[in-house]
Amino acid sequence: MFVINVARRLQVSTRQQYKALIITNTANTPTPRLNVNEDNFKRFKYTRNIGVKGLRSSKHHFEGKEQKVPDVEEKDFAYENDSLNLEDSEYEEVVNGAMHLTRNFQVAHSVLIIQPYVKWGPKRNMSTSPDDQLKEAEALVNSLPNWHVALSLKVPLESLERKALFGKGKLEELKNIVNDLRQAKGACDKRLTCLFVSKGSLSFAQKSILESYFNLPVLDRYSIVIQILRLHATSAEARIQVAMAELPYIWAQAKDANLSKSRRVGWSLTDTQKEILRTRERKLKQELERIRNHRKLLRNKRKQNHYPIVAVVGYTNAGKTSLIKALTKEQSMQPKDQLFATLDVTAHAGLLPCNLKIIYMDTVGFMSDIPTGLIECFIATLEDAMLADVILHVQDVSHSCYQAQKEHVEKTLESLTHNLGMKGDEIYQLPQIINVANKIDLLQDEKAAHFDNLLKVSCKKLSGLEELSSVIEQNILEVTARRQIIIKVRNGGPEMAWLYKNATVVSTQADQNEPEFMLMDVIITEISFAQFKRYFCH
Repeated sequence: MFVINVARRLQVSTRQQYKALIITNTANTPTPRLNVNEDNFKRFKYTRNIGVKGLRSSKHHFEGKEQKVPDVEEKDFAYENDSLNLEDSEYEEVVNGAMHLTRNFQVAHSVLIIQPYVKWGPKRNMSTSPDDQLKEAEALVNSLPNWHVALSLKVPLESLERKALFGKGKLEELKNIVNDLRQAKGACDKRLTCLFVSKGSLSFAQKSILESYFNLPVLDRYSIVIQILRLHATSAEARIQVAMAELPYIWAQAKDANLSKSRRVGWSLTDTQKEILRTRERKLKQELERIRNHRKLLRNKRKQNHYPIVAVVGYTNAGKTSLIKALTKEQSMQPKDQLFATLDVTAHAGLLPCNLKIIYMDTVGFMSDIPTGLIECFIATLEDAMLADVILHVQDVSHSCYQAQKEHVEKTLESLTHNLGMKGDEIYQLPQIINVANKIDLLQDEKAAHFDNLLKVSCKKLSGLEELSSVIEQNILEVTARRQIIIKVRNGGPEMAWLYKNATVVSTQADQNEPEFMLMDVIITEISFAQFKRYFCH
């Protein structure tokens, strides 16, 4: 290590001789001369650090009296009940007619899952298989309490755009299956109650024809996902965003209904209902804008505390929450083996190997074969991920379609960048992305070797976390313009207090040659380092 003596002896107010050294291991170039002026020092005091999970009870070592720690506590977003009623009965009637949704999750449902797929041609889905699509559809149904799968089957088609979706022969075959399930012996709650056609969204004509033919409610992936989101939306933020996600589907169904002249088949919007939707949409947009401003305020407060942000994104149920819990050791986090278990973007404090405090942002998971517009309704909170310093892309490499899931997340992130707008002629660019191969413990060694180009971790076995933390640290130091240096200061002196307040102290040790001095290994931003030299040197 190269030692540079950049200070000269000074007479200080205590009439003691004082000397400061800066030692750097980042570049063998002389550091500008530092002259310490004790008149610039303030009195310091201990302060509490609040506002982010994991940091509430920790302390800054020192802080100047003239400065205050910003309150960045992420309180639940509150909306005015008088201005927006999410429990509107007239609206519930409209949404139930369009999507067969309910807020009563105690009702039991027995579901027939039909997975249509194009068996050949240019519109065939090459990124996944019908079997994997069917498994995901079953997982969606099983995510809802009191719902169970009565039967699931794959149906090959030439196209997914036919008016009735299925041909006459296939419809007759399916009707026989439906009749058998409806007449099945057993408990009443086990008898077939609805059909789930695992397609992103069905047109109104497709739904109405199928419902008339089978005399059962017909759901698509969009409406099933909305039902799951309703179940997991507990905070005001999440409920508002889920309510907003319902509206595009209802308007699309109403448009299709008008084109089909379908009042005769039982569903269309009256002028009064349309006005209810317009009013609700206008108020929801206002509340979403308030949410975005609220999240922006929280981001600004975190920036004032100089905490680097690491956003954790990935396909639903890839293990994002589990990874954050493993990295932060936060016992209050309870990961769930469910789809869309996380709807709120939450902040969790972590510590890098160099002792630098960072914040991990847990985000809502993505899913394929649902309109991007559904996820875009969560842009108010997803902005926290898009505007982070580094993104961790968690991938479930044990899943047979992990590559398709990975590509879907990447495409969704790219599409969401357009919602962030532009600054002048500058187009928003995604932060640095670190790809993480999670659930590696579920693979055999020969299969795990295929992911040597990724950071392999197991949240269950707690393996690979040290290497991942080191890579996160390297990227954070680079993108936030931080540097690691060693500064020699008098033990208990004001410089020591300032560094504890404004830098991350990796370690301290006494100087063997001059015991009254300490060698402080710190990580500091270029701006803070310039301030240090300005405050303490001439």
